[in-house]
Amino acid sequence: MLSRPFAENFARDWLAAWNDRDIERILSHYGEDIVFHSPRIAKVLGTSASSVSGKAALRDYWTKALGLAPQLFFELDDILIGSDALTILYTNHREELVAETFVFGPEGKVVRSIAAYR
Repeated sequence: MLSRPFAENFARDWLAAWNDRDIERILSHYGEDIVFHSPRIAKVLGTSASSVSGKAALRDYWTKALGLAPQLFFELDDILIGSDALTILYTNHREELVAETFVFGPEGKVVRSIAAYR
């Protein structure tokens, strides 16, 4: 099981990286083989894609997404801890509740992430 201190440090640093719009700091949390799922992918990329695979593709996607949302800001609501995963509940700049689950690989980097919106 992940520790509470690890989960809190991860969540605060991840949110701060997003709020600072620091793409490299955001990506530092992820493994090279990351698979990210979100209903926003199709909208941002103009395709039917529901996931992005690999760190390079994720960088491209998030760079485009950040360019489309200059007002982006995330506020932490709660952290839920699992065995090898954690879920961050946060409110975004559109006042939507978001749950993002992060599954960690053996190196302590995120290997799968799933975003869900209210």
